[in-house]
Amino acid sequence: MTARGFDHLVWAVEDLDAAAAGLEALGFTVTPRARHPWGTENRLVQLDGFFLELLAIGEGADIPEAKGDVFSFGAFNRDFLKERQGGSMLVLESKDPAADRAAFAHAGLPVFAPFSFEREQVLPDGGTRKVGFDLTFTRDPGDAGNGFFTCFHRFPENFWSAAYQSHRNGVRALKSVVVVCEEPAMHHIFYSAFTGEREMRATSLGITITTPRGELKLMPPSAYERLFGETVTLANAQPRISAVVFSGGDRLRIEADCRKAGLETRSSPEGLVVPSSATAGLSLVFP
Repeated sequence: MTARGFDHLVWAVEDLDAAAAGLEALGFTVTPRARHPWGTENRLVQLDGFFLELLAIGEGADIPEAKGDVFSFGAFNRDFLKERQGGSMLVLESKDPAADRAAFAHAGLPVFAPFSFEREQVLPDGGTRKVGFDLTFTRDPGDAGNGFFTCFHRFPENFWSAAYQSHRNGVRALKSVVVVCEEPAMHHIFYSAFTGEREMRATSLGITITTPRGELKLMPPSAYERLFGETVTLANAQPRISAVVFSGGDRLRIEADCRKAGLETRSSPEGLVVPSSATAGLSLVFP
């Protein structure tokens, strides 16, 4: 079984530029606005092999509906935003989309038709280059609220940029993604197949899966509140992508930038937390 690290996290927001401005105030470099062929638009925060994808519905979007075995990325995030903002999809790296699809099917996970697209990306110098992606969608049968897929980069040399990966706050990489769920044990079979990792650590605080790029932490609301100082209410008992924990940041500088920007922060056992209420539905944590 091939292990898959995190590639990115889709963060659905109502106002793309306002969300980007909040991240810039925290010391992140955010890429210019880009548009998908079907009309969703994004701005990115690139780290070391992982990125946050701020995503909104663009003006005049022509979003196809899901049908049969065809998964609609645009429709999923459009419908997600009808309920709330925040982390909407977990995305793992792909080295072989066909192999991912076969592995998911072998594990008994739902599979969907292959999906690929290309778009233009604006470079730091103002030029543009073509980027392309092959997406392999699956689903957690116990989680109707979040999306899951692997992402193969067709032109990685055009996508990743050293300038975009340089951040004033010193953040360099992903440490972990935290998913809050009522019963972590109910989801471990799915996540083991999705990540390709058989080994996991189970404690009274939840389950941790170490991937080749970042940890995945599944924990109940009580443990999350104890570790991060924030209460999460799970609508219809559905899991929630609640926090991203970074590594390599200058915590004192980040805290000062938050004060300057008027952003709420909390000190927790896991680090400095900029809570979801201040950041369009996704908590950001700096150890």
